[in-house]
Amino acid sequence: MLIVTDETIANRAVLETRSLPKKFLGRVQLVPRRGGVRLWARLILEIQILRYLSALLPFVAIPLLSRDLALPVTQAPLAMLVVIAFVELKVLRLSKAGRERVVGIDEAARRLDTLAFRARACLRRIAARHDLAEGALRLVIEQSELARIPPLTLVSVQTDHPEPRLLSLDEGDRAVLRDGLFDAALGERDLLAVNHRDDLYIRDIAQEARAVSAHARLAAALEKRAAAG
Repeated sequence: MLIVTDETIANRAVLETRSLPKKFLGRVQLVPRRGGVRLWARLILEIQILRYLSALLPFVAIPLLSRDLALPVTQAPLAMLVVIAFVELKVLRLSKAGRERVVGIDEAARRLDTLAFRARACLRRIAARHDLAEGALRLVIEQSELARIPPLTLVSVQTDHPEPRLLSLDEGDRAVLRDGLFDAALGERDLLAVNHRDDLYIRDIAQEARAVSAHARLAAALEKRAAAG
């Protein structure tokens, strides 16, 4: 899971938005400030042109290994298109029947209910930490549609007040999301299975800031005071 905010992304300009929810995958290339090899490799895999070039590597290797096959291979554009389509549509994605098999409809509904409950709990804590009393906070969870590889999950908190923007999240806010969204009972793969079934890869869950209780605001203030002390 990559939490998208100004403190975690180096190219902050891509975070600007005029409408909500702000989407990232397939539109902009995120450059994380930190992250291991696995995160970078997974982000690179989202670059479509690189996937196309990887699929075509055999067409580069065969002429190098056999001069007799060089001309037929280089003059087979249809075969290249077939290979790209096979990799993109059959290897990296699921068919409609395959998407429906990954999770049952009742289990999918249960997972979405759990996600909504956890997301609103996280949003209430973050709203209290920022002392927000107006507008709505939206937890936007976007996942890559690619299958059979590790899931890529982008999480951001977005708000429409005073204008559409991504909320700046400090380490405490990010800890709320890391601890509160996914665990062994509902992980990123579990959500991705539901998204595959619905063919919907962005979830937008809202929480009105004014609905945050005074108790939650007091708890957030005490938590910040303890952290500062």
